[in-house]
Amino acid sequence: MTETLRLSVPLNALRAFEVAARHMSIKDAAEEIGVTPSAVSHQLRILEDLLGVELMRRVGPRLELTETGRQLSPDLTIGFTRIIQAVGAVKQERKLGPLRLSMLPTFAVHWLSPRMASYPFARSGFELLISTTQTAVDLGAGVADASVRHGSGQWAGVLSERLFDENVTLLGRPADWQTHDEIDIRKAISRTNLFLSQHRRKDFERWNETLPGGPARPAAITIVDSSGLGLKAAIDGAGITFAGIEIAACDIAAERLCPIMPHQVPVNAGYYLCYPPALERDRRIRNVRTWMLAEAAKTAQPLPSP
Repeated sequence: MTETLRLSVPLNALRAFEVAARHMSIKDAAEEIGVTPSAVSHQLRILEDLLGVELMRRVGPRLELTETGRQLSPDLTIGFTRIIQAVGAVKQERKLGPLRLSMLPTFAVHWLSPRMASYPFARSGFELLISTTQTAVDLGAGVADASVRHGSGQWAGVLSERLFDENVTLLGRPADWQTHDEIDIRKAISRTNLFLSQHRRKDFERWNETLPGGPARPAAITIVDSSGLGLKAAIDGAGITFAGIEIAACDIAAERLCPIMPHQVPVNAGYYLCYPPALERDRRIRNVRTWMLAEAAKTAQPLPSP
């Protein structure tokens, strides 16, 4: 069993002594740490009281280390130097490494991936490390540098840039929905399985309640955990799905999907690029933000087939 290491004195007091011993000056130590000289002196007194020994003494106008102080000072300098180097290495890696970008799988597959051919991967500052998850990652804890979230745009502790809002409708494979006759469409829906995301139930109810001519009645409704699975099922011809026109824009442009009926309803949610305030001026954030916003501006318009 590993023995737990416990520090019996405050780290701030050790730091104050290490800097004062290195400079042999309370004033210079205060300037390095960014506190007042009296604060440094106070921390030194705390350390000496807790250790029960004198570490520094004033001899005339200058400071001198006691024998105990001379023994303690070099090891503290080595320890704090290693801490500073370790923290600096992490900060440098995060500054120069790829931007860690987290997003929903549906967004990654149906919105981001079809647009990746235009992303300037080879340019400095545009490197990405992309991960997908169904839950919002904790950006404050450093799990990722930025994320694409779906919702209202109001999340505590992060800055949010709206990429696009959503309008939802029924989508299916074009080959299965070539007719424009509403009666035929409704009959076909009544024989078709609807793949519906568990997060879209209320949106579908509202869409159906406002559908001109009365609600559509699919033969069966299969609840899935994401819009992405529903979109894939519809593309494969397993049925129809209910999703955002914007997230499916590339699939529609490539004629893998088409709106089954002209009726659409807006939802009170959209896709947002989110990042911590501390990274607002980070070049990598600015680069991916500029690219995403430019691509999102095209989302309302059908994209040409590849």
